[in-house]
Amino acid sequence: MHNLGKTYVSRAITLMGTELNKQDINILNILQSDASKTSSDVADIVGMSQSPCWRRINRIEQDGVIRKKVALLDRHALGMDLVVFATINLTTSGRQNLEEFEHSVQNFDEVMECYTMTGIWDYMLKIIVKDIRNYESFVRDRLLGLPMIREIHSHIAVTEIKNTTELPLKTQL
Repeated sequence: MHNLGKTYVSRAITLMGTELNKQDINILNILQSDASKTSSDVADIVGMSQSPCWRRINRIEQDGVIRKKVALLDRHALGMDLVVFATINLTTSGRQNLEEFEHSVQNFDEVMECYTMTGIWDYMLKIIVKDIRNYESFVRDRLLGLPMIREIHSHIAVTEIKNTTELPLKTQL
């Protein structure tokens, strides 16, 4: 609530057809920081009773704002130390090439993210593997096996400065 003289105005934002107020945003910030918290835990943190908090969380989930809850793994603890951002151009940008490439990329476990791009590159991939040898093997044996790829440029991450899955909800209200 913002004090505007003697009038109080509640600000809300609408995302994906769902109206979210400041309390909803606080709940989402808590859950995206730690999805293992129970609705009772979240209610205590935001200062509301458990049942209304549970109803809010349930509504937000049903509206599709919360896609799924996952465990975030430590890639270093699992020996996956190399992060590569690969920019890719296809031989032609025809619909069939695009769809075939996008379908193929879905099946590569090493590809964590894939985006179509504006500018000179058709796609950018975020690839995580154990080391440079595994990356070379992935490129030679899998990526270059796709006939529609014209060129690949690899950009190896040296130091990770920031890596988060938390969306900047605090700036939305």
